[in-house]
Amino acid sequence: MFFSILLFLLGMKMFMSMKKYLLMMLLSLEFLSLILLVNLLNLLNLFSYDSSLIIYFIIIMTCEAVMGLILLTLFSRTHGSDYLKSLNMFMC
Repeated sequence: MFFSILLFLLGMKMFMSMKKYLLMMLLSLEFLSLILLVNLLNLLNLFSYDSSLIIYFIIIMTCEAVMGLILLTLFSRTHGSDYLKSLNMFMC
């Protein structure tokens, strides 16, 4: 339990410190989602609940990853890189 909390906090620190590049932010969000999935699996095994909730969570994780990759592709095509500091709100 302590290890999963430590990994979650490490993922949050990585997400907060990687604000310059979109790809690194997406990777840290995927890491956080994976840690939450592992915690959910442990919780459901502990209380012997039905595992259909895990299927919904995996579907949501997949949709989030696909939307992030679409945004990364669109951003890199329009701006040439995934460097977020080059984004100008007036140009969008």
